[in-house]
Amino acid sequence: MRGPAPAAPLPEVPGEGGRRRRRAGEGGAGAERSEAGAARLQAPQDFWCQDTTARKMRRFLRPGHDPVRERLKRDLFQFNKTVEHGFPHQPSALGYSPFLRLMAIGTRSGAIKLYGSPGVEFMGLHEENNTVMQIHFIPDQCQLVTLLDDNSLHLWSLKQHSGASELREEHRFTLKGPPGSPPSATQITAVLPHSSREVLYLGTESGNIFVVELPSFRVLEDRTITSEGVLQRVPEDYCNRRSCELVEALREHPKNPDQILIGYSRGLIVLWDLQNNKATHHFLGSQQLENLYWQRDGSKFISCHYDGSYTQWPVSSDNRQPEPLENLVPYGPFPCKAISKIYWQTTKNGLPYIIFQGGMPRASYGDRHSISVVHGSQQTAFDFTSRVIDFFIIFSSEPTAEFDDPSAMVVLAEEELVVIDLKTAGWPAVHPPYLASLHCSAITCSHHVSNIPLKLWERIISAGSKQNIHYSNMPWPIDGGTNIAPDPPQRDLLLTGHEDGTVRFWDASGVCLHLLYKLSTVRVFLTDADPNDNMNTLGEDEWPPLRKVGTFDPYSDDPRLGIQKIYLCKYSGYLAVAGTAGQVLVMELNDEDAEHVVDHAEADLLQDQEGYRWKGHEKLKTRDGPVRFEAGFQPFVLVQCQPPAVVTSLALHSEWKLVAFGTSHGFGLFDHQQKRLVFVKCTLHPSDQLALEGPLSRVKSLKKSLRQSFRRIRRSRVSSRKRRGGSGNASEVQEANAKFDQDTLQEMELAPVQRKIEARSAEDSFTGFVRTLYFADTFLRDSSRHCPSLWAGTNGGTVYAFCLRVPPAERRMDEPVRAEQAKEIQLMHRAPVVGILVLDGRSTPLPEPLEVAHDLSKSPDMQGSHQLLVVSEEQFKVFTLPKVSSKLKLKLTALEGCRVRKVTVANFGSCKTDDYSENDLAVLTNLGDIQIISLPFLKLQIRYPCIRKEDVSGIASCVFTKYGQGFYLISPSEFERFSLSTKWLVEPRCIVDVPEVTSNNHVHNKSGMENAARKSRGSGRSSGDYGEDERKSGRLMEHALLNDEKVLKEIQSTLEGGRG
Repeated sequence: MRGPAPAAPLPEVPGEGGRRRRRAGEGGAGAERSEAGAARLQAPQDFWCQDTTARKMRRFLRPGHDPVRERLKRDLFQFNKTVEHGFPHQPSALGYSPFLRLMAIGTRSGAIKLYGSPGVEFMGLHEENNTVMQIHFIPDQCQLVTLLDDNSLHLWSLKQHSGASELREEHRFTLKGPPGSPPSATQITAVLPHSSREVLYLGTESGNIFVVELPSFRVLEDRTITSEGVLQRVPEDYCNRRSCELVEALREHPKNPDQILIGYSRGLIVLWDLQNNKATHHFLGSQQLENLYWQRDGSKFISCHYDGSYTQWPVSSDNRQPEPLENLVPYGPFPCKAISKIYWQTTKNGLPYIIFQGGMPRASYGDRHSISVVHGSQQTAFDFTSRVIDFFIIFSSEPTAEFDDPSAMVVLAEEELVVIDLKTAGWPAVHPPYLASLHCSAITCSHHVSNIPLKLWERIISAGSKQNIHYSNMPWPIDGGTNIAPDPPQRDLLLTGHEDGTVRFWDASGVCLHLLYKLSTVRVFLTDADPNDNMNTLGEDEWPPLRKVGTFDPYSDDPRLGIQKIYLCKYSGYLAVAGTAGQVLVMELNDEDAEHVVDHAEADLLQDQEGYRWKGHEKLKTRDGPVRFEAGFQPFVLVQCQPPAVVTSLALHSEWKLVAFGTSHGFGLFDHQQKRLVFVKCTLHPSDQLALEGPLSRVKSLKKSLRQSFRRIRRSRVSSRKRRGGSGNASEVQEANAKFDQDTLQEMELAPVQRKIEARSAEDSFTGFVRTLYFADTFLRDSSRHCPSLWAGTNGGTVYAFCLRVPPAERRMDEPVRAEQAKEIQLMHRAPVVGILVLDGRSTPLPEPLEVAHDLSKSPDMQGSHQLLVVSEEQFKVFTLPKVSSKLKLKLTALEGCRVRKVTVANFGSCKTDDYSENDLAVLTNLGDIQIISLPFLKLQIRYPCIRKEDVSGIASCVFTKYGQGFYLISPSEFERFSLSTKWLVEPRCIVDVPEVTSNNHVHNKSGMENAARKSRGSGRSSGDYGEDERKSGRLMEHALLNDEKVLKEIQSTLEGGRG
């Protein structure tokens, strides 16, 4: 007879080790039965039936399926792309709302981004992915209109949802002409949102101006301004010489909204009366028109032209033919480039600001991208390093203000945003809190450090502030909206290495990626350019008065300066930086300027090899004698690898004062306290000739690898024939060849979805390439004593382990650090080793150096046995230490057909409770997927698609953080930030409050959510307040809604109630 029926299963312990449930007889609530339950005895067959049923049901459960673990995974892991840091790639349009104090940038890929005060960011994307040509905010509204290069118009609104504002596309519209008309008849060239907020005026290539109603985009055909109507009162001889052609500019009269100024490309300018639908004045320009601008009082306007001139025109009430007051070519008399945009700003002191783009002499300065500012006798031509897309002036927008009084000029260049302070003498630049030009020099590597100690943070900020003394102290002028996101829970640094030998320190704690400090390694070396050169120094009499502004500088003095690896210890302040020409610099933080000699040491990685000759670049020449360094990180020792190949791996242990470095030839260990080389190890294989050619010769390897592939196929065919016997008949040979071809095809069809892991040949190039270096205090020789160790993994699947003897602190300077090779592990499949990790007795990754000393981590468990995790491109493998026997493995490539590109340990905390967190592996593959794998059991937890597999540079640039976030480059100038954690999430959360404005019977409430009834026919706009699922139904109901605010509120509350 079987025993009593098992009790109901208890909840499992969270985590991988929590699958075993306690049995009923082992105590706990499940072991106690009520008296009634104990009194009921069941027949043996009942128990047999229950047991059999349970076994049958267990067969249908997925292997490894654990409901408790699944719930826990939902509390731990969630994938979100949260914010884009940096400067928009390929910007194409700029807009500004003085009312909202928000700036909008459009791009060639159809993205639109809005920016206000730091932390206030919105992003939208047109479905068409066409270039954004123009952006116009609707006056006194939370709305803007975009014009794309496919001639479509799009209306966007800022709506409040769940307590925060969101940017949503409301309507789209394409202007169409009558049947049979050419496309130019409706090709939009100029857009004017009227101050009534009811209509848009659209100038076209045909010279006609169409009027469309807002927000419905209905064309008001009876109000169209035709070119024929404009030309009625123009002198006949002028009409014969210059037809209207396309509309170049539309400007509303600043004092009279019933009048607009129309500028045509051939030079004709017309003041049009909207009430009477007729022209009141014609201004007969003689040069091709580029743009127009009204003076504040409406008594004059200014036009700029293709020949580099600008002209002032008076506007009077009489019917006399207006004549220009002034015509000036500011950089004449020689032929000049066009002035494409101009501002005339009045001031209290009587001297106006005249600000214009272009106008430079063609012969000498035709390639310059300039904007000139003229104020009395003061004139400066700001010279930008990339093409100017557009610019605007921030000035007093109060209707009652008598003067403009400009305060700042905001310039959108192709590669950066530049803001000039017009209030401060000398017109200095303003340091931007966002839209940083990450790619001012091309990014070559990245390094993220979480939870920076406050003291180090303040010292870095202090060093950076000394570099920014030439910037203006003006508060950021684009300050619309309110950031309502919670304050960042910790201070995070993102370090980027650049092609010009600089390292930039970015505040990556929140939504705004803000530059804190810039470190340059150039001073250590002799280069063609003197770092003390000042590009802005001009002679007193130089004309035009050019002044270079901006930080974008894509040209590197020497590509060998490029930074390849960075490692920062946040506890000690030590920084290690390695470059393209084998240079490794160790630095420490100094709060003051200093002048000292940088110690040099050479590490010959080929010292035990003969017959090798380096064919790549030479090492960088260093400066002799003392070098002066500014406050911040200052190098005190330089280790030069020989041959001077790219440094491919770097590790720093600040407690032991050791730095390890690796190249394609081997790796070495340097004691930066004694400034002495401890050892070097050559990892070259006899076939690694490619490693000696340098990075510029790698193109040659394609033919070589193809040749080797064909040779292997040929050898395989020959060997298969030999195995089947040379005396076999011809049919057997044909059969063998056919079978070989079939097997090869099958293998090709399986890739990359599923394939076998096969051992790679040692003949494959770059087998000695050192991919990873790792310091660990663990058991390497025996299980009774632990010691410092250095681990290195290569491209050929080899892992080297060295025992280190580090003298105690009191004898640290007297005795040398000693190293001895203890282990060498060769992975059977020979795949590149991309990560090495040691787990302590609690299966927890070893803490960082000095982390325990600062009470930020528990001491590692040295009682239980340690484990070694080796991550190759194709599999994860756990070994026991010190015997190094295989314990567990996960064959990633065999199952998924993908390869590991990046791997790191991340800590994931539960969003439900602060008491639970766990360490897992975050893995990025060559397919762009991110996988989270548990430790130490190597179970796949979850997989997220993150980066397109075709985006090789994005995958290569990805960097993970310690708490489950990450960054990767989506363009040369932008980082995409993502989060894998439910607990750690950095994303914009902001609100745009609209002050009450009463004008022309239009009332806008403070939230910007609801608008009063307007004259537009039958357009209920409440659909914008719904989620995506409700938009279709909202649009269907749109024409049925009454123009009654109460009805709109009732419908909105009904839909929101149904949605809840």
